Amino acid sequence: MNRVTLVGRLTAKPELRYTGSNLPYARFTIAVNRTFRNNDGQAEADFISVIVWRKQAENVCNFLDKGRLVSVDGRLQTGSYTDKDGNRRYTTDVVADSVQFLEGRNSRNDISSNSEPSPYDYQDSPSEVNVSDDPFADFGDSVSIDDNFLD
Repeated sequence: MNRVTLVGRLTAKPELRYTGSNLPYARFTIAVNRTFRNNDGQAEADFISVIVWRKQAENVCNFLDKGRLVSVDGRLQTGSYTDKDGNRRYTTDVVADSVQFLEGRNSRNDISSNSEPSPYDYQDSPSEVNVSDDPFADFGDSVSIDDNFLD
């Protein structure tokens, strides 16, 4: 099985490009924090190259910018090419099936924005969730579905 799920921040604004057959795609890099710190106590990150295709590529380019938090689900793809000096270069990319935007446009990281965060913005901890905003809070403990409904 070849599945990858990552959460990280964009290192630059993605750019939309097109193949020779006019298929949209975008390449971008996300910084994914490691779970440990180095000897100096500094957090380290891995920089992962991501490719996204079609409508999702258009959405990524229209709505995401440098520093935005995203979740990427996809598969690893390796390749190689010969550079202009004749050296063989190897590549590893994540081909994204899904890119989820984990912050709203006016996120807390957008220092140019003075507006309040959207209720859909990424939150640092579950303790910040306002239960009164949950439409299913009084729904109950279980859901019953009649077997005839499934036919």
